[in-house]
Amino acid sequence: MLEAIEKWLDGLGLTQGQMDAAVMVAGLVGIALIALILNFLAKQLISRTLYPLIRRSKTQWDDVLIEHKVIVRLSHLVPAIAINWFAPVFFAYREGFVLALKMAVNIYLVIIFLGVVCALLNAAVDFYNRSDKARRIPLKGFVQGIKLVLNLIGLILILSIAFGKSPLYFLSGLGALTAVLLLVFKDAILGLVAGIEISVNNLVKVGDWVEMPKYQADGDVVDVNLTMVKIQNWDNTITNIPTYALISNSFKNWRGMSDSGGRRIKRSLCIDMNSIGFVDGKLLNRFRRYELLRPYLDEKVKEVDTYNKEKKADLSEMINGRRITNIGTFRAYCVAYLRSRPDIHQDMTFLIRQLAPTPQGLPLEIYVFCKDIRWVHYEGIQSDIFDHFLAVIPQFDLKVYQRPSGNDLKFLKAEESRGRGSNLERPADE
Repeated sequence: MLEAIEKWLDGLGLTQGQMDAAVMVAGLVGIALIALILNFLAKQLISRTLYPLIRRSKTQWDDVLIEHKVIVRLSHLVPAIAINWFAPVFFAYREGFVLALKMAVNIYLVIIFLGVVCALLNAAVDFYNRSDKARRIPLKGFVQGIKLVLNLIGLILILSIAFGKSPLYFLSGLGALTAVLLLVFKDAILGLVAGIEISVNNLVKVGDWVEMPKYQADGDVVDVNLTMVKIQNWDNTITNIPTYALISNSFKNWRGMSDSGGRRIKRSLCIDMNSIGFVDGKLLNRFRRYELLRPYLDEKVKEVDTYNKEKKADLSEMINGRRITNIGTFRAYCVAYLRSRPDIHQDMTFLIRQLAPTPQGLPLEIYVFCKDIRWVHYEGIQSDIFDHFLAVIPQFDLKVYQRPSGNDLKFLKAEESRGRGSNLERPADE
């Protein structure tokens, strides 16, 4: 073929230099056309024959290969093979040029191999993310670390092909560049180590609600990659945290709450201690009208009466014997009310307790778990519960502590002024 082209060009009256250049250009154009035609035919064969067969199959992993163009990238092998075959034909007397073309083809094959492997890894991660296991172990950061190592190996192979040296030659030279490489790839190396620890220990995954005050992050994890963890905060802002920061710093992961199906309600009512007292007969009769309290009162009154009779307590004084208190009855009412609510977990920690008295009163803490872990619904249920408790507290002759406000002080001053009248004015000599 090359001889025929040379004879045709010789008939045109070209000089030897012009003829050599023309032959070179014609050979390159011919190889390029053959490579493009074969690449086009390979892609047509894939899209018209192979893709329909894959889409009709019931399996999903082959569809993922199509989405990430793994098979299309394999089609690039066809022009590389064509160039390797036809180069000696078009350039039979130019061995140096043929060797250069083959070197370029080998470099191209390494690049194709890296592209195919990276696409295959992306497809594997995508297929894995569609499974239930993805909720337990995130693999994206780990796979990105593998791709980084593969690309470094590919770079060494490309350099070895280009310079005609053994790959070991470049590997030995990396020792002198270790400090520079550590500086350049510091985040990637730390992220790779952190990604392995995160994957092995299942520390965090996409969809987890995490809280990291140091970085002012509080929201859902939307992405975990080699160098960054992306968190969408509740105000819809995005916080990017270095992956290794999850290993070197502490953070709170609310996944356990989501997995348990119960979200904790922990809030206190501060009772004014001046309103706490014993329950007399009139108050007891009122309490008996409260349906939720009847079982408690029947049992408690019987228990107290039995004790006082056994001890022969002098009940003429309130301090003698055992008595029912309004704060204890209210605590029992809180228990009964929460037990009656279907949206409160009855088999998780269920506790209504008094905390140590404070200058703000006696804290009565509600410590239960709500069945609905969705934030909006959870807040609504919690508000409903405390709306009810705040509304019924006066029915137990109790008061909630509230620090005096400016209006309270003005009212007291006005009352004091009305009580003193004109006596508020002091004599001039005082």
